This record gives sequence, C-alpha cells and structure tokens, in this order.
Amino acid sequence: MSMSRARVARRIAAAAAYGGGGIGLVGGAAIGLLLAEVQLAKREVGGSGDVPPSADGRYGAVFAPHADQRPLRLALAGDSTAAGQGVHRPRQTPGALLASGLAAVAERPVDLRNVALPGAQSDDLERQVTLLLAERTLVPDVCVIMIGANDVTHRMPPARSVRLLSDAVRRLREANCQVVVGTCPDLGTIEPVYQPLRWLARRLSRQLAAAQTIVVVEQGGRTVSLGDLLGPEFEANPRELFGPDNYHPSAEGYATAAMAVLPSLCAALGLWPEEERPDAFRREGILPVAEAAAQAAAESGTEVAAAAPVGIRGPWVLLKHRRRRRLPATAPDGGTEAVAAPTRSQAARLR
Repeated sequence: MSMSRARVARRIAAAAAYGGGGIGLVGGAAIGLLLAEVQLAKREVGGSGDVPPSADGRYGAVFAPHADQRPLRLALAGDSTAAGQGVHRPRQTPGALLASGLAAVAERPVDLRNVALPGAQSDDLERQVTLLLAERTLVPDVCVIMIGANDVTHRMPPARSVRLLSDAVRRLREANCQVVVGTCPDLGTIEPVYQPLRWLARRLSRQLAAAQTIVVVEQGGRTVSLGDLLGPEFEANPRELFGPDNYHPSAEGYATAAMAVLPSLCAALGLWPEEERPDAFRREGILPVAEAAAQAAAESGTEVAAAAPVGIRGPWVLLKHRRRRRLPATAPDGGTEAVAAPTRSQAARLR
C-alpha cells in the first residue's frame, strides 16, 4: 500500500511541477458515490461559523531577551485547523500552544502572528504569505502551515493543490523563513462519516499528504504528518478530541496536534536537542522522498526533512519520529506569558 501511495505521490508532485491540472485518483462512479455520501454526512457533521479567538501577541515575556537578541517571530498560516476554529479561548489555539512552547524551549520571547483563514484552500496561501512578507523587517523566523482538508472536500485537483503549497513554501524560504507544514489530516477519522465515504476520504487525504511532503521538502521545508490529528487518540476518543461540531478538534485535540508539531518546529530553528540522524530503534531512516512521504502519510506525527541532494528518485530525506511530551496547562486567558513546554535544559533530558 505504501509503495502504491509513493507512486501516486510522485505522479501528483510531477504534475504540479510541470503544470498538470490534476490526476484522477478515483473513477467517475466512485466520485458520484462520494458526493452522495457527502450530502448524507453533512446532515450529521456540524459546522461552526464562530470566528476563532485571536491569540496574536507575545509569549514567554518572562524570558528577557539578551541585548543582541530580539523575540523570535512565529507565524501560522492555512485553514481552520491552523486558525484554531472549534475552541473559544486564545490559549487553546494551536498558535498559542506552539508559541508558548517555543518560548519555553528557546528561553526567549516569541511574537505570534496567525493569518490562517477558516475554510481556506491552498489557493489562499498566496494571499496569506503576502501578508506575512509585506514588511521586510517583520518576516517570520518560522512559519507553520496547516492546509489540505478543504482541498479534498472541495475536489481541488491534487496537482494544483500541491503546486500552490510549493509556491508558498518557496516564497517563505526565499525570505529566509523556516517552514514546517502539517500535511493534510486523515479525513477518514471524522466520526459521522460512514463507509464507503470514509475509505475514499482516507485514501484521498493520505495521497495528498504524501504529495505535499514531496514538494515541501523539495522547497527546503519540513513536514509533520497530521494523520488522524494526531495519533490513535482521535479514533479511540473522538468525543474527547473532536469539538462540539464533530469536525474541528477540541482543546485537547489541538494540544495533541501541538505536541506533535512543536519538536519539528524547534528543530527547524536548531533548538531541539535530538540529533538530526535516524534512530533505528524508533524506525527512523534516510529514504527516497516518495517512500518517506508514503510512510509518513500513514503514521501521524512523523517528520520528513531533507537529508541529501536530489538523486534519481528525488531528494533523500530523514524520516523521524520525534519524542513528544504532554504540554502543561498554559496561563489564564489573556496571559501571553504562558509556558507550555519544557525549557531547553529540561528538553535536553528528554533525549
């Protein structure tokens, strides 16, 4: 299965690179069935029109920067998952969790700016990146992008989807901004969605996630598989990890996602204590990018980053399963000095 997914991912990425409009991943009859099932699912899967709480601001202000340092700048871009739709308190959003966690590991203040838009597809990334790069003196040090679910549900051609993401990552990297992409989540975990829609949703979202991984690594970014948002907790505990609308994550779900993304976010800035080499005991390795992408799409929380120059089978990449630790509770609402992760010295002991 993973080899088949790797081949499809390579085809999608190649189509994106050469301007292809898209590749049919399922037949016409299956698409008709899919659309019929979507209409049934919409009756049970809720939808929240609430505006996500704004969490922009400074985190880790208790860490006074050195005279030659400024606060780190963290940006979030993407769709409702990046925006934090489904929760009502700023401190529960992924942006706040990641900013406070990064501040704790770096022992340095972090300024958060979130330009993600609920309902966004990959074609909105151009606008979002333009906002982030509008002022040269305020270019983020690192940007976390979460995108893809709406591309699947709105039937955007996958080659177009990944081409738009590739362009966004390229622009950020050219501006010297590190990029971590949370790839398309596994839509097959949405509880009210039944078979065969669940199988098709899982197949399409995993294929897109694998293709996203290929183009992101080729542009100098790294990816983290959001999978089932993230890990078996969602499938085992959907009532706890999905929000009231049964679609967006709950506060606990966002915390689970942040735990998986934070190590890769810190590693992109050279702050995470784990060495950038594979650990055989954790099933890590250096692989051709398509093979690593297929494996990552099937296993939540897996990071993929460039490890060697491009070869016949594409870039060779490092596939890692970074250690995760539960995030402590953040400060009360409005407290932008929250610390949600171990400090750098504490993190060193997690190796």
